[in-house]
Amino acid sequence: MLAILRQIRTLAFLTTVLVFVNFHALGQDDDGEVVKIDSSLIVLNATVRDLQNRPVIGLPKSLFQIFEDGVEQSIASFETQETPFAAVVLLDTSGSMRERISVARSAAINFLDGLRPGDMTAIYRFDSTVAQVQDFSGSRDVADRIFDLKANGMTVLNDAIVEAAAQLTSRPEARKAIIVISDGADTKSGNSAEKAVRAALAANATIYTVDMSSIQEAGASRMQNQGVLKSFAAKTGGFFISSEDGLALRSALRSIVDELRSQYTLAYSPKEPKFDGKWHAIELRVAKPNLTIRTRKGYNAPKKK
Repeated sequence: MLAILRQIRTLAFLTTVLVFVNFHALGQDDDGEVVKIDSSLIVLNATVRDLQNRPVIGLPKSLFQIFEDGVEQSIASFETQETPFAAVVLLDTSGSMRERISVARSAAINFLDGLRPGDMTAIYRFDSTVAQVQDFSGSRDVADRIFDLKANGMTVLNDAIVEAAAQLTSRPEARKAIIVISDGADTKSGNSAEKAVRAALAANATIYTVDMSSIQEAGASRMQNQGVLKSFAAKTGGFFISSEDGLALRSALRSIVDELRSQYTLAYSPKEPKFDGKWHAIELRVAKPNLTIRTRKGYNAPKKK
């Protein structure tokens, strides 16, 4: 009887999984967030590197193990081939970016320069509001309106990430990313940083953060803002970039493109499905020495109705 009950719970889980936070979808959770419910496995896009920080590709499925809350899970799917990605570039145009808006704009354009056939990227700007600059496209050309962007207003960084996650949810690509180009100071968002991370994870999106703050800024404030950007990246499996050097910044953005196309994509269905609305930790291991793995740190389970 216990085995039958577990099978029923597993089937229920597979038909009711929180996929993304979206202002235009149906239903609300206890915090008032509007959510969409769909069927999905837990997807992990993982980057494996050696001690010299070089990407390691071609590892077989047999070397990987997934653990949820310390319990090993069965890998349902495993892909290693290079594949196109979908990304949203979020460009901070708030008042605090006034002296760096041209560098930030160049960074967004440089990211587009690295696109390969099949890659799709959209650009959004955010200050006191979030607005689309360019819809998803595989073109390396950028919309002329990006050159008219001015730095003013407050900063809704968290809201921008939530919106980017909503836009990525309906994309068919298995690998999705949000590239944040900002000084990290959120001053007006209606959403918390936690909700922003939750939205990105639910959309299976990795966040890469580019710190545009100046080294001449106040130490404590800069460290706090960098901490926010680092947290977004760490929790979703991305990485944090801090550079005022244009050449180094272009190199780092190219590395994001290269990484997204050559990740490992794994998925699993939890052995013990949860409906508690809580955070559940994920650990991905590879049975080979001297390697490091970056992937999402966990997910928030749906709440039982």
